[in-house]
Amino acid sequence: MKKPEIISKINLQKIKQNKTIKELLEFGIINLDKPSGMTSFDVSNFVKKKLKLRKTSHFGTLDPKVTGVLPIALNRACKLTRYFLGEDKEYTGIMRVHKPTSLKKIEQAIKEKFIGVISQLPPVRSRVKRQERKREVKKFDLLEKNNTDIKFHVEVQGGTYIRKLIHDLGQYLGIGAHMIKLRRTRAGIFKEKNSISLENLEKISENEEKLKEVIIPGEIISEIYPVVQIKEESSEKILHGKPIFYEDLEEKISFEKGKIICAFVNKKFIGIYKIANEKNIFAKPEFVLQPLE
Repeated sequence: MKKPEIISKINLQKIKQNKTIKELLEFGIINLDKPSGMTSFDVSNFVKKKLKLRKTSHFGTLDPKVTGVLPIALNRACKLTRYFLGEDKEYTGIMRVHKPTSLKKIEQAIKEKFIGVISQLPPVRSRVKRQERKREVKKFDLLEKNNTDIKFHVEVQGGTYIRKLIHDLGQYLGIGAHMIKLRRTRAGIFKEKNSISLENLEKISENEEKLKEVIIPGEIISEIYPVVQIKEESSEKILHGKPIFYEDLEEKISFEKGKIICAFVNKKFIGIYKIANEKNIFAKPEFVLQPLE
């Protein structure tokens, strides 16, 4: 008997080609370009109503005035939302300094205090608990200056408040600063160049062929977390909530306890699991994708 092929890299394009529009709407993601003036909830709700879905959710809140990349999960893909939230983000924006100062002085302040791991206290209006937390600023580049308005680009750890970053920079400089414009150009693996506007989504919402082109299979989660292959004969019990035992694995593999993995049977997504390393239990389920009836 031929030994099954071990697939560690999932071909998303093939998965997408083999799915119906119904399957993509049931477990898919749309990379939206959020317009100014709408809340993230408004955008999510618009998609829900326009595509006649049971449920939608967004990957990380953007302020109403902020534009750019806002992935929207569809139906059962909403269960994946929290697994994407901690991914790095990129933004371009404009800050306004309250007194004339040189780019060189601002760049020096960034180098001293606002690059690498920084401490941030969430804004007063934030819904999260106001306690200091560590976040990493990976890049903070000043692109051009027009009087007191300065265009910038940042790459940051998920959960970093850009408005607060600019405010804190202004305080450190002793001149004050605030953000007047912001656009998110990347949220983890979702990029600006692959996003679709609400206007264009509305135009193609009744066209199954074009709609299929813009929906990303939920299996894209496998580009963030490692893939573990399960034996086909074990899949039925695992789909009903059974933990993954070492004997269920196609090949012997080890991970640190607590690590998140994606379980597949060949090209079929089973779910998200957390490594247990308990006696004969390899991993326990966090989210299991039951087959459509």
